[in-house]
Amino acid sequence: MAITYPSYSGLKEALFSGATTAEELVNNYLQKIKANAHLNAFVEVFETEAIAQAKAVDAKIKSGNAGRLAGMVISMKDNILYKGHKVTAASKILNNYTAIYSSTIVERLLAEDAIIIGSCNCDEFAMGAANENSYYGPVKNFADETRVPGGSSGGSAVSVQAGMCHASIGTDTGGSIRQPASFCNAVGFKPTYGTISRHGIIAYASSFDQVGTITRSVEDAALLTEVMAGPDEYDSTLMQAKPASLSAELKKVEAPQKIAYLKEALERPGLDPEIKEGLLNAIEKLKQAGHTVEPVSFEYLDYVVPTYYILTMAEASSNLARYDGVHYGYRSPNAVDLTTTYKRSRSEGFGKEVKRRIMLGTFILSAGYYDAYYTKAQKMRRLIREKTCEILERFDFILTPTSPELPPKIAQEERDPLVSYLADIFTVQASLSGLPAISLPVKNNAGNLPFGLQLTTKRRNEQGLLNFSKTFLDLS
Repeated sequence: MAITYPSYSGLKEALFSGATTAEELVNNYLQKIKANAHLNAFVEVFETEAIAQAKAVDAKIKSGNAGRLAGMVISMKDNILYKGHKVTAASKILNNYTAIYSSTIVERLLAEDAIIIGSCNCDEFAMGAANENSYYGPVKNFADETRVPGGSSGGSAVSVQAGMCHASIGTDTGGSIRQPASFCNAVGFKPTYGTISRHGIIAYASSFDQVGTITRSVEDAALLTEVMAGPDEYDSTLMQAKPASLSAELKKVEAPQKIAYLKEALERPGLDPEIKEGLLNAIEKLKQAGHTVEPVSFEYLDYVVPTYYILTMAEASSNLARYDGVHYGYRSPNAVDLTTTYKRSRSEGFGKEVKRRIMLGTFILSAGYYDAYYTKAQKMRRLIREKTCEILERFDFILTPTSPELPPKIAQEERDPLVSYLADIFTVQASLSGLPAISLPVKNNAGNLPFGLQLTTKRRNEQGLLNFSKTFLDLS
């Protein structure tokens, strides 16, 4: 039976004291993966390679030259390139595609002796909030297998939730780490845009995509972010200064903090009553602990979802143009000339939701509609960012639910896509603003379904956010 370590510090102590070995850990995780195969969390498991990596790590531990992540067994979302391994973004159009190089984050994790155990299922090209838009089928929530795990990093969240690995690396465009972490009782952390290299990450919307972590502890989120962050010559959008030592400076916040909560979020009719109760309880506990918690008005809340989807669909239309049946990936066997190669390969290779977003994005960018939609959305993005930053000039953090709903049932009657998109209403504010945000698990509701609350802070205040997250979890 595998032992679950709440944080890497406990695991490291066991490894370095000889209480366990990396090889033993990997074998235990592999057993868990096989026992939970029905959850559909993994696209591919690197069994032989993970065992070989574990043996090498054990040898390094004995020789005294092991890396900072020695023995940490992690999974990765199926949109992160790892040389010599399949990477498909959960899409038929990339079926059997093998990466010819590794992403920067994979190189940095391996350099510190992390062990990568497999790639995880996700929504196709990271487009979705339920992990039902996958070529490989839906992922099931370990807490209730009739329900979704959230998306798009649903497989990553379930791999941590079900104890199939120690931690997972995902990507967050509009909440794709934070929302599944909320649904799977995990810590989901998205740092400031430009903190971690996107080199070797299959793009969805380039001005939003950000690598982040799904862990059981704030400590592990800090450590993994610290290892992955920093300048990279292959990604010009990165901040050039390497962030401070997040893990070494991690400590509970003793001084009273000022926390804002969005009045419109609390009063929103679509907010699940149990999540609302959880938010109110958290507010009361924060006040009792001596923190200042006040309501603020955010008049743009109804505009964040349309602004986000207009911009991300436009960027997706551009980014996914490369999958044409000519360069690489799926090519329709029914094609007879160049035109039908394009049309049939893309029609057959992309799923329903991805095609919907490509077509809408192409329309948004078309002549006659560019200014009416794309330009206006960019202006709205600026207003949202300015208003959010204005709030954070007066407060240290903004507290909201991570999701307005509890994990929905799998394959429930298909909702209007616009209704489904509203599931992102609380997470996309930080994405539009490029700000760091974290989803933290709170006590389960009466039905035993997990949910989380989200904290957002000002740009590059990862240390303050992680420190206060430790304090917040102690109160909840």
